[in-house]
Amino acid sequence: MAYDRYVAICKPLYYPIIMNHKICIKMVVGSWVSGIPILVGQIYQIFSVPFCGSNKLNHIFCDMPPLLKLVCGNIFGDEVFLYVDCFLFGLTPFLMILMSYIRILSTILKLPSTTGRSKAFSTCSSHVMVVCLFYGSGLIAYFQSKSSYSGSTDKIFSVFYTIVTPMINPMIYSLRNKDFIESMKRLFSKCVKN
Repeated sequence: MAYDRYVAICKPLYYPIIMNHKICIKMVVGSWVSGIPILVGQIYQIFSVPFCGSNKLNHIFCDMPPLLKLVCGNIFGDEVFLYVDCFLFGLTPFLMILMSYIRILSTILKLPSTTGRSKAFSTCSSHVMVVCLFYGSGLIAYFQSKSSYSGSTDKIFSVFYTIVTPMINPMIYSLRNKDFIESMKRLFSKCVKN
């Protein structure tokens, strides 16, 4: 999405050439091909470690950090693998999105008309909100230190990036739709009257 916005704003005349069906398929296949081996590696990693004591997971789903808390013995290598995964497949895409939006922002600020700048900002605003919600909660959940770790805050941030963000995603992208705004106003006015 960030690349699409980058091409649309920074290279508008080349947009139909760059963002064609073939490149979209390559981007989707690339994300699947790069993600599946990591998940297989994590599954292998979890099934190859010994568990002891309680088998009750203090979390909302079987995620790596809570599962590693149930492992007996030394888990230093497993934690390093987890942080490398988080860096490669969490922080790296976030930094790439951030770089694309920095370039988009510099391009928008060079636009001569205020209506053009306003339109470009409005095009990007919904995606920026979703990125901030998803990556913000995900990075906090995965990169919090052990000393400040709290099971309840970890669960809250996990719910946020796995359930809340995808649930409100359609609503965020609909904020620019005039019909959606009008129906929300009618709904809100009905709620206020009752």
